[in-house]
Amino acid sequence: MPTNTRIVLAARPQGRPKPTDFRIETVDAPQPAEGEVLLKILYLSLDPYMRGRMNDAKSYAKPVDIDAVMEGGTVAEVVASRNPKFAVGDVVLSHSGWQSFAISDGAGLRKLDASAAPLTTALGVLGMPGFTAYSGLLTIGKPKPGETVVVAAASGAVGSVVGQIARIKGARAVGIAGGPEKCAFVRNELRFDAVVDHRSPDFAAELKAASPDGIDVYFENVGGHVWDAVFPLLNEFARIPVCGLIAQYNATEHAGTDRLPTMMREVLSRSLNIRGFIQREFVDQRKDFYRDMAGWIADGSVRYREDIVDGLENAPQAFMGLLEGKNFGKLVVRVAS
Repeated sequence: MPTNTRIVLAARPQGRPKPTDFRIETVDAPQPAEGEVLLKILYLSLDPYMRGRMNDAKSYAKPVDIDAVMEGGTVAEVVASRNPKFAVGDVVLSHSGWQSFAISDGAGLRKLDASAAPLTTALGVLGMPGFTAYSGLLTIGKPKPGETVVVAAASGAVGSVVGQIARIKGARAVGIAGGPEKCAFVRNELRFDAVVDHRSPDFAAELKAASPDGIDVYFENVGGHVWDAVFPLLNEFARIPVCGLIAQYNATEHAGTDRLPTMMREVLSRSLNIRGFIQREFVDQRKDFYRDMAGWIADGSVRYREDIVDGLENAPQAFMGLLEGKNFGKLVVRVAS
């Protein structure tokens, strides 16, 4: 009987997660009952939203319980099947979490074709991050030809796709990234019209210079000092899809002056549309997304980069690095080959 390595939540983080907030366990692999399949996890997706699931707080989804397997999207191979819809050898997209084996009754599994695209893309550009960019930008941001679209975390799994779709739609794409290497990637490989380093001491002035006509759409992934620089540049009727606030995920208390009254006054006077969203709200758009994104990748309109870490045991360290911007591209753990 194979063994199942799994990573569970050992403690709820206070501020930044630390290694002791996770625990690695080894148990017997589960066996499928009638109607079930046994999945061998090949790849695990690491994403910023997982930080919120570690907190015991009201949110759009139930938190991970203490001693429960950390959750996450996965690509897996069916290695035993008692479900007629799945055969041994099928490769599927699942939500099996941080472990090497998992049981599924088949609900929510989507078969993948390894000959159509690399399997890892189902966790990135052709998966949840890509769909988040697609649905949030096109449904809420609604970029128009000639407008300026600014996106934070522009070298990441979501931000990189946002800017490229903006350019496809005829808008001007301005990316915000951290460090010269990521900025060069956004400018040269992703072909954004401009990119600004948020670590620069002159970041706010440089963003203003890169957005001479103001900002019509701001796709928010970060918050913090990036939002502070963006907000004064928002044009009347600007649209702000709020996808993430990674700069604030580890915060334990509010610091500084309460600027909400000032911000709300500007929201009113400039007729700003600020809309938080979760990609599952737009599930009816997935068919269009798969069609459009596959076409854009095929014709070179959309490019992507992946940051692959080997070994499930390295997932906690990789995840902690993700929250500090140490990854470069879509972060994926190779669990098995």
